[in-house]
Amino acid sequence: MAQARTNGRSWLRYAPIAGIALALAIACWAGAGSYLSLDELAERSAALQAYTREHLLLAGLGFVVVYAAAVTLVFPATLLLTLAGGLLFGWFTGGLLTILAATTGATALFLAARTAFGDVLRERVGNGLIRRFADGFRRDAFGYLLVLRLSPLFPFAAVNIAPAFFDIPLRTFVLATLIGIAPGAMIYASLGSGLAATLAAFGTSRHLELADLVSLQTTLALAGMALLSLLGLVLKKRVLDRPRRVEGRADVASDA
Repeated sequence: MAQARTNGRSWLRYAPIAGIALALAIACWAGAGSYLSLDELAERSAALQAYTREHLLLAGLGFVVVYAAAVTLVFPATLLLTLAGGLLFGWFTGGLLTILAATTGATALFLAARTAFGDVLRERVGNGLIRRFADGFRRDAFGYLLVLRLSPLFPFAAVNIAPAFFDIPLRTFVLATLIGIAPGAMIYASLGSGLAATLAAFGTSRHLELADLVSLQTTLALAGMALLSLLGLVLKKRVLDRPRRVEGRADVASDA
């Protein structure tokens, strides 16, 4: 009887991650991706802007809920949603809402992954990349996660899940995520805030690409993204690659 209850509880830990997978499957089956495209945003931008002006609080709440759900479900629409946030709320408010929503969704995914798999991978940490991540998080969890957040080299979803395997405190995860995603969120929201003029110029007569959004304002935003990428490369070299260099020196010393 006790063994059955233990087995039941062990299976229950997979419920959150299973729920996320099921919700993602339903969203894909329902064709949610067709509603989250640049063309769809262009077609509905006027109606969305009018609704936002009339129902600002409700529109903001809806944006946060949809964005957080997309992050939790690992649905490939966060870039478009960030642009939409800048378009509907302006770069500053849109950026703040994006940061709030992305942090909420990332935290939900982190907790689900930690509940389901946290103790599994920790028991199997050996050498190689996993060991390097584990050592980095153990040495300075906040700083290491902050670097991962600032660097655009690492997929957002992967950085949401990976810390779940390495005993990262929830408070550390939330704070590092909140700070680390802020620059990118503000830059992309700024890019989105210039959409109104671009959409007015191009209309909805043809398929839109991200290259169509380039203007003086968007050029400045893209320059900001380039600087952020450069910062990510510098931080990666100085922080994430440091364990490899240290291990290499230790090996030389032991051989001597």
